[in-house]
Amino acid sequence: MIICPMCEHQQAQGIECEVCGKKLSVAAPIAVAVAPLPEMELTQLPGGRAPVPVAAIADLELTRQQAVGAVAVQPVSDLDTGRSAPVGNIVAAPVQDLDSGRALSDGYRTAAPTGPAICRYCRTPQESGLVCDRCGMRLIKLRTPPPQARAGEGLVAAGEWTKCTKCHTNARAGRACVSCGTPVPSAG
Repeated sequence: MIICPMCEHQQAQGIECEVCGKKLSVAAPIAVAVAPLPEMELTQLPGGRAPVPVAAIADLELTRQQAVGAVAVQPVSDLDTGRSAPVGNIVAAPVQDLDSGRALSDGYRTAAPTGPAICRYCRTPQESGLVCDRCGMRLIKLRTPPPQARAGEGLVAAGEWTKCTKCHTNARAGRACVSCGTPVPSAG
C-alpha cells in the first residue's frame, strides 16, 4: 500500500494521490525504441514551421464589429424607456398609530435556569462545571457563580484534584487548568 505523505490516504498503486493529487514518486521516462510503421502515411507538408499561403476572402469582414460611426442609428418605436411616469414631489408623512418604542414591562422576568446542566451531546446531567466530565464538550447554561470563599479557605494541597475557579472543571491544584488555562490555587 502507498500512503500519501500529505493527506495520509492509502492506495494500492499510482504515482499521484487519488485524494489530494500530490506526486507520490518521480518516475523517470522509460527509453523505448521507436521505429516508423511502413504502412503509416506521412504528412504532406515538410516540417511543422513551413509557411502556408493564405489569401483573404473578399466577402468576409475583417473585424467582428464595425466602427461606431459607420453604424446607422435606428430608433425603436415600441421600446419602453422607463417603468413609470415621473413621480414629482412626494410628501412623506409618518404613520400616526405606529409604535416605535418598547412594550411596557409587566413586572415578570424569566427565571434563570437552575439545577443540573444536561450535555447536549451525550445527555449526561452534571451539577457543576462548564465542560462535560464525560465527553469534554462545553455545556451551555447560565450559572450563578459560586459564593466567594475567604482567602485560604477551601484550598487543597498542590497536586490534589479540585475544581477550577473559572470554568469549574476538574483540575490539579497548583497547575494551570487544562480547559481554560487559568492557574488553580493551592494551599501550599
